[in-house]
Amino acid sequence: MAKAVIFDLDGTLIDSVGDIHAAVNDVLQLRDAPPLDLPTVRSFIGKGSANLIMRALNAQNLPADEASCATGLADFLRLYSAGAADLTTVFDGAIDSLTWLQDSGFRLGICTNKPLAPTKIVLDQFGLTKFFDTVIGGDQLASRKPDPEMLNHAMASIDVKSCLFVGDSEIDRDTAAAAGQPFALFTKGYRKTSIESLSPEYYFNNYNELKDIVNLEFK
Repeated sequence: MAKAVIFDLDGTLIDSVGDIHAAVNDVLQLRDAPPLDLPTVRSFIGKGSANLIMRALNAQNLPADEASCATGLADFLRLYSAGAADLTTVFDGAIDSLTWLQDSGFRLGICTNKPLAPTKIVLDQFGLTKFFDTVIGGDQLASRKPDPEMLNHAMASIDVKSCLFVGDSEIDRDTAAAAGQPFALFTKGYRKTSIESLSPEYYFNNYNELKDIVNLEFK
């Protein structure tokens, strides 16, 4: 039976908060609003770009009705896509881990609430596209994480019924639990609560630890 590891993207494989922060503040500047600091924007990340923009508009007391949010989201996606890899970095060791997983015969996937277009830009920019058999973005289905539909869809698209899901946040942990899949927490991402409160099956601080987790899960 095929073995699969599926990854979240932001805060898991890439540290993208710099580019997201810049694009959010560009959206606010278009509306003559002051910028938000990086920790505030970081705290808004995780539930998709629409939620990010709604929270940013609310934070600066800007109109946040449906039409305003839709316009803000369109501006954000345009601005972010133009510079999605300017300030972004891949976490140390992530490419080596992906290479080992691929060489070991694992099917690999991305399951992210980031919209598909900027997801593909970032994956292409950093040479990551070649590793993944499936990429599921946050605007492809009717629901987003933590609804399990995205992870279930990702598994179905690579013809597996189970996977190790690797992520960095409460949302990822809840997604894995809802889909009934084991979860490996990358601790250097964007989570807001303690490792203990998330109770992941596994957790790791550096990507050189992921091989041992995978070997233990798929022994």
